[in-house]
Amino acid sequence: MTKVRFEDTGQGLDAAVTAMFEAFGGGKAMLKPSRDVFIKVNGIDFKPHVFTSPEVVGAAVRYFRRQGARNVYVIENSTQGNFTRLVYEICGMKKMCEETGAIPVYLDETAEIPMFLPRLEAFIQIPDFVHEHLIRKRSDNLYISIPKLKSHSMTTVTLGIKNQFGLVHQKSRIADHNFKLHQKLADIYANIRPDFTLIDGIEATNYGHYPALALKDQCVVPLNVLIGGDDPLAVDIVGSKFLGFDLKEVEHLKLAAKYGLGESRISKIEIVNKALFDERRQSFSWNLLEKFPPEVKIVRGKTMCCTEGCKRNTEALLEVLSQDFKGKGSFTIFMGKGIDRADIEGANAPVHIAGDCAIGECYQELCKRLGRSKVTTSPGCNNLAANLDGMMKWLHITPLKLVPVNPIKSLKLLILAKLHGTKANIPPVIKI
Repeated sequence: MTKVRFEDTGQGLDAAVTAMFEAFGGGKAMLKPSRDVFIKVNGIDFKPHVFTSPEVVGAAVRYFRRQGARNVYVIENSTQGNFTRLVYEICGMKKMCEETGAIPVYLDETAEIPMFLPRLEAFIQIPDFVHEHLIRKRSDNLYISIPKLKSHSMTTVTLGIKNQFGLVHQKSRIADHNFKLHQKLADIYANIRPDFTLIDGIEATNYGHYPALALKDQCVVPLNVLIGGDDPLAVDIVGSKFLGFDLKEVEHLKLAAKYGLGESRISKIEIVNKALFDERRQSFSWNLLEKFPPEVKIVRGKTMCCTEGCKRNTEALLEVLSQDFKGKGSFTIFMGKGIDRADIEGANAPVHIAGDCAIGECYQELCKRLGRSKVTTSPGCNNLAANLDGMMKWLHITPLKLVPVNPIKSLKLLILAKLHGTKANIPPVIKI
């Protein structure tokens, strides 16, 4: 039977990580001809409770170094609106790399290579680093995914398979970040599969993957477990079930199962140390708490108001900006298709239009009536940078307020990222 293992982190992270990998044959056996290890972390942002613990990653790095690894690379391409070099600096991933000898790789600073997704029938742009080491030289290199245990307001959960979305360049994530997103995730997984998934479950996030700090008591749950296995689909299915979600509720896992990309039958998966699963299992929600500012009106179209794109991308950001940064301002957000005419005709300035569907329906009319300067837009299906830019403007939040380090240091890191060719999709107000 396929095995998925739980380890209690109360024994210490190094001991827990060692026990996990030893149970699957040990690091020496896992290493491939190059003896190089590539660890994909979840480093979407530097905000607390959203990124993989550097301590868990550090324990994995130390383990494989002891087992004879030549190089250990810690790779990521952060979420839109951010750049990886800054995220690593603030969240502690860079410091962990310096202390362990791991090599940080900022994928947003790499060149682009097209990859075709046949079922989606579309190309995406991936880093040349990923193409070289995780596709072309796949048989030579050990690839490990270390996601964080989180629910997700657009994809139900974000575990090992969803973690690979960070292998895609930021602007290439915008297209099809709608009802097609689950297909996109399954197709990426069909092309690039980790040898091992190790889920960081020191804590888990409820009500979505990007909780406001003001709501952390409701959203952040200490669980103190690691979940791992060499069948990434099986690990994700068990991880989802641990959070309270069945396979039928997670569309990208259903698709991966349909394509035979791993074991999906829970009856065929042995959960090792099942007492931990039973004792700490949760019943999470992937919906937002919807703590939106009352003075902001949200107009949702009758169709194509995709949960996987404009809807929850915009609303999750609104929740954080209002709760954590005290953003205040009266404005209207339009999203989706089939918007009621009365809402368009009755809208007062300013307005923010999220997504191509809503832009196509009401942009010209609102600009003509309210003035172009009173209308901001977020083109595409999940243009987080443009969403951030527009809503910060109407909530009267300055970009520097979002970054918890000295502005001069942030600027230096941005200049360095620019010099190294970052392709990060960040708001124009902080571009140089």
